[in-house]
Amino acid sequence: MAAAKDRIVRLATVQMTCSDNQEQNVAKAVTRVQQAASLGANIICLQELFNAPYPCQSEDHDRFQWAEPIPGPTSNALSDIAKKCSVVVTGSIFERRAHGLYHNTALVFDTDGTQVGFYRKMHIPDDPLYYEKFYFTPGDTGFTVAKTSLGVIGVGVCWDQWYPEAARLFALRGAEILLYPTAIGWSVADKPLYGRSQHEAWETMMRSHAIANGVFVGAANRVGVESSIEFWGASFVFDPAGNLLHRATHSEEEIVIVECNLNQIDTQRTHWPFLRDRRIDAYGDLTKRWID
Repeated sequence: MAAAKDRIVRLATVQMTCSDNQEQNVAKAVTRVQQAASLGANIICLQELFNAPYPCQSEDHDRFQWAEPIPGPTSNALSDIAKKCSVVVTGSIFERRAHGLYHNTALVFDTDGTQVGFYRKMHIPDDPLYYEKFYFTPGDTGFTVAKTSLGVIGVGVCWDQWYPEAARLFALRGAEILLYPTAIGWSVADKPLYGRSQHEAWETMMRSHAIANGVFVGAANRVGVESSIEFWGASFVFDPAGNLLHRATHSEEEIVIVECNLNQIDTQRTHWPFLRDRRIDAYGDLTKRWID
């Protein structure tokens, strides 16, 4: 039997700084997509809430003005640049769904500009400098996947990346690539003592999603200092065996581009058949908050 033809995609993660000017941020993101496409990328992931400063360091009602409907100016810009460059593009935006109802929403646009993915962030943190529960309603879409012309993509958003259940459900719906638009960094006070362990925990968690599910995993993180957070950049891609394909710097804007052979997924899952050996009859307690 002839070997299956390689299914090669070139995946890019984009990390960039953001200003207070939303139009300028969108224009920069569009330029970065064009640059990534010119370098051969055909699936491009932008960071979390890429069109504005990260809004959640404090609880400020004025920041709800940064939200917009879908479709809206930012989503239209993503659609247009995806079509213009014939690439798949994803990223998350601050969605105004209705009066008083807001989400952190990831969109995926196919190479013809058609929206094929829609996911509202499910896990909403509430920590110092990350007061997201003030702004975002938990998602109600479930762990949806985007069936693009280049492959099936599951897109979670930042805090979602710490949950193995979410990664598994994306994979069980057919995701070949998990992408996580991200805004994670160090507080000025915590970095000297906890900075290294925090960053390593993030990478370890994401690497585990790649291995446990036999998929490619990428994260596009913010970079630069915004108020009390130094976003740590270091955007990366892991292959289905957990190998690090590339990691960006901690301090500079950067486009990470790696080649992914989607046929590696079948090979990896055949040799490490975690999906085959799951005891789906024994996991009912996972739907409980706690087991007494």
